[in-house]
Amino acid sequence: MKIVDAQVHLWATGKPSPHHRQVPAFTAEDLLEEMREAGVDGVLLHPHLHWDSNANALAVNAARRYPERFAVLGELPPDHEESRAKIAGWRDQPGMLGLRFALVRPEERTWHEDGTMDWVWPAAERAGLPVAILAWRFLPTVRAVAERHPGLKLILDHCGLVRPAQDDAAFANLDELLSLAKLPNVAVKATGAPGYSTQPYPFRNIHDGLHRIYDAFGPQRFFWGTDLTRMPCSYRQCVTMFTEELPWLSGAELEAVMGRALCDWIGWTLIPREDAA
Repeated sequence: MKIVDAQVHLWATGKPSPHHRQVPAFTAEDLLEEMREAGVDGVLLHPHLHWDSNANALAVNAARRYPERFAVLGELPPDHEESRAKIAGWRDQPGMLGLRFALVRPEERTWHEDGTMDWVWPAAERAGLPVAILAWRFLPTVRAVAERHPGLKLILDHCGLVRPAQDDAAFANLDELLSLAKLPNVAVKATGAPGYSTQPYPFRNIHDGLHRIYDAFGPQRFFWGTDLTRMPCSYRQCVTMFTEELPWLSGAELEAVMGRALCDWIGWTLIPREDAA
């Protein structure tokens, strides 16, 4: 079974947000070492320009050097006019398969409703670029965008749950989230799941909520991942929480959730590694 992580950040300069590891750099080589220890085959990199203005180039360089390990959902500033011209050739960059927007900084928090993002959706749809977005604050907007652009593949970050919350509070928007499963062009990244629990591994108090999301979206639209540098447990435990601790997930469905479905959704064909058995 190929195990592919749906989200990890790399950076070489700058300062990560307080929830992440407070280290000056987290490089491809750092990540590769942790992947080997955890048994992870591939990672979808998410550049974060707020921490490192060169993050896109860093991720693309990692994908160029290790195409069997890394692909990228890149970031571009939608409020910059020059960004519009970059969409058509976005996939020409090594490993670049789509876009990701967090919209977490104060100046970005209204972009989904003030028109700043309006050009992105049709442009990405025309270019065949999947878009991941941290959208727990504005799920109705996601519905409207998905309905307006049925050819656009949208991915909800971090289980689609209330990002700053934990335990029951993290699932406050669950019914609204589950209603989006009726839209076939909306998927969920089950990234960062351990961070939603205040309990120790295997974080059993969030298993039922995860099960409900999985049941709604199905194994083809529910992607395992970590957001590794802010996880409260080891990388290996992030893996085994899904592969060993969820009795409702097994067989072909488990294989889909742990990587195959993500690769299908974003169009990533994993190149066999030279060191593979």
